[in-house]
This record gives sequence, C-alpha cells and structure tokens, in this order.
Amino acid sequence: MAVDRGADDARPWIDAARPTHPSLIDPWHVVADLYNVVNVPTDVWIDERGRIVRPNDVGFGTDTFRALTGLDSAKHVAAIRAWVTGGLAPMPDERVRALQTLPTPEAQEARAEFALGRWLWERGRAGAAARHFDRASALAPHDFAIRRGTMPLRSIDPMGPEFRRMFAEWNAAGQPYYRPLPE
Repeated sequence: MAVDRGADDARPWIDAARPTHPSLIDPWHVVADLYNVVNVPTDVWIDERGRIVRPNDVGFGTDTFRALTGLDSAKHVAAIRAWVTGGLAPMPDERVRALQTLPTPEAQEARAEFALGRWLWERGRAGAAARHFDRASALAPHDFAIRRGTMPLRSIDPMGPEFRRMFAEWNAAGQPYYRPLPE
C-alpha cells in the first residue's frame, strides 16, 4: 500500500516492482491511521485470521535506501519468506502487544489536522490547507507520514533539501528515521 497523493505518484514504483497482487493507494492515510503508521516503508504482518502477528516494523524489499538507513533488506526479506512458508512462528500475542505503539492524543489530533488539510487542498484551498498541515507537523513532529506526506501537496520534493534538513534534525534529536523492532 502506498501512502501517496494518488495512483500516479505510486505508479513508477508499482510498475518497477511488477507485483502479482493488487496495489493499494492510501491518499487519505486511512490505513496509516488504523495501524499507526508514522513512516514508510512500514510492515505489519497480519495472518490469515486477520490478527497482527508482528506490529509496525521497518522493512525494505531492496537495498535502494541502504546508504540512508543503514538497514540490509536481505534479513527482512528472509524473515518474511520464512514466516509465509511456515519456517518462522509469529510473535506471541503478548509480545505483539508489548511492541505495538499507540498514537498519543497529540498524534491523533495531528492526523485530524492532516485530514482537514487534505480535504481543503483537494478543494483548491492551498493556503487554508497549509495552516492545517503546519499544525499537524507541530503536533506530531516525528510522524514522517504526515510531514513528508504534505510535501508533494505543497510542491516540495519529499526527498529534497527540506526532507534532508528534517532527517538531520530527527537524527540529532535521537529519533532515528528508521528504527526496526528489537530482535
């Protein structure tokens, strides 16, 4: 699932991956809100019964961003394959609950501000939308899905200088951009 402005923004990635499954686009952050996704990529492992068996975690299918994140995709891909083929047991329910992060009241308010900003942006009210995007960013400064999610709507390159500045600030504040679950 892509947390993007629309299908056209995600299409190059989808076309390059050539998936054999449907690709979902979540411009309104509905799934992101339901699963407390604050960064992409985020994996949530859900079993055939609809239970979360591994909560939000960082996962890459390739090493495209290895220099930025320091994370090797091979370990993650091997773990998913092992779980899907039955070679890796899911986490026990109590471990899943212990590792899940729940949104704070400020984060919930930030998501509401983002949604209102998105609604205004879609109706051509960019100035009003920007005020709500700024408020959302102030309420949840480490919610990358919100902060980076507003950049394309404001014609800002989500991998450009503003992102790199935020990335450096977050790391300097001890808030790594990608923090995998503990082993």
